[in-house]
Amino acid sequence: MQTSTIVEVDGVFVGAAVRRFDAEAPRFYATHDSVRALHDEISPDIATLTARVAHQFRRARSLGYGSVGRN
Repeated sequence: MQTSTIVEVDGVFVGAAVRRFDAEAPRFYATHDSVRALHDEISPDIATLTARVAHQFRRARSLGYGSVGRN
């Protein structure tokens, strides 16, 4: 069985952390263009994964890429 956790940064849905039944480490499924580079990233835990995704999202927003964070 798979379990997933929504990954949201500053109120914007950017993807999900998916954990397969046979794997302990969560994998990131990106849905937002600003974090697409992290798609399929594996982290030791959800907190580390979420922090990395948030950093990437905020960095892209600060650099003014597209409509990051503007739904």
